Amino acid sequence: MLVNTLPKLRPAADFSHGEIRGGRRRSNGGVDLKTSEFGSELSSESVFPAIVQRTLSSAVRCAGIGLHSGEAIAMAIRPAEPGAGIVLRRTDITNGGAHIPLNWRHIVDCRLATTVGNDFGFTVSTVEHLMAALAGCQIDNAIVEVDGPELPIMDGSAGPFVAMIEQAGTRTQDAPRRLIRIDKRVVVGDHEKSLSLTPAGAFSLSFEIDFDSSSLARQKLAIHMGDGAFKSDIAGARTFGFAHEVDHLRSLGLALGGSLDNAIVIDGDRVLNEEGLRFQDEFVRHKILDCIGDLYLAGAPIIGHVHGARSGHGLNHALLRALFDDDEAWSYVVPGTEHDPRPARPGLDADVIRP
Repeated sequence: MLVNTLPKLRPAADFSHGEIRGGRRRSNGGVDLKTSEFGSELSSESVFPAIVQRTLSSAVRCAGIGLHSGEAIAMAIRPAEPGAGIVLRRTDITNGGAHIPLNWRHIVDCRLATTVGNDFGFTVSTVEHLMAALAGCQIDNAIVEVDGPELPIMDGSAGPFVAMIEQAGTRTQDAPRRLIRIDKRVVVGDHEKSLSLTPAGAFSLSFEIDFDSSSLARQKLAIHMGDGAFKSDIAGARTFGFAHEVDHLRSLGLALGGSLDNAIVIDGDRVLNEEGLRFQDEFVRHKILDCIGDLYLAGAPIIGHVHGARSGHGLNHALLRALFDDDEAWSYVVPGTEHDPRPARPGLDADVIRP
């Protein structure tokens, strides 16, 4: 069982010295854009995201615990040049091979979290929450520095990473933003679990989950990711797990840093976290959060509708592979221009990474 004998994160977020530390964070649960039960109509109005690239205005740092490794981790996010993309740098590696592009071609594992790696065999796991925050804040270019093989879990949501980005500030760059438009339906999975992308005028998601627990039961949500929706409706939703699975996970070397400070834990029909849930449907919101982060590994924002039924990291990654295996399923577009001639497949190659 995940109990308080596990390593604790520091008790509060500290913004006073340019550094954010992991701890409990309560969301105000505010909603400033339309969310709805699955099946309700989503707007079909064609609304693109930001039309120029963005990066951070300054560097920002945090410290926390690795959910699966249990190790203390320091991380920083730094500005990057236009076209650099999102790149990880392992600061504990000094003999070369420290850089890992954060894109779908570098995914090496998806057991309970997303792990990326490079040709030198170095990896970083649990990148999905940070990627979701970067997607939600519309950050195209950044260098993420970390001193170990896992990003800090913080409070189990993307909220602390959004706070980091807001503290650092953002700035536009003199380069157009390239988007990935979905041109035909792509689906992966089977009759029990599935995930699909279909053409749409904006980025939206609808998800449903169903677990054998009355604490979760069946949850469903549809959301149109316009301005502010990610921060208010999705970012604060925390990762979750079941108490009866903890021993098995730890035998596999996973969840070693898990605690009630960084995950919702369900024991039978009870939520063990003293403060309860941040949203009545926090579980499906977190599934949406994970999907947003995983799909941002496409290398550019997606314009299309995502529908998931009992899906997870494995299907998120399978969907990206299926999408880019079909040249007729997608196109690059630049807002305000005609169709952009197709360049190489999405994702940044290691030979163009700047230190």
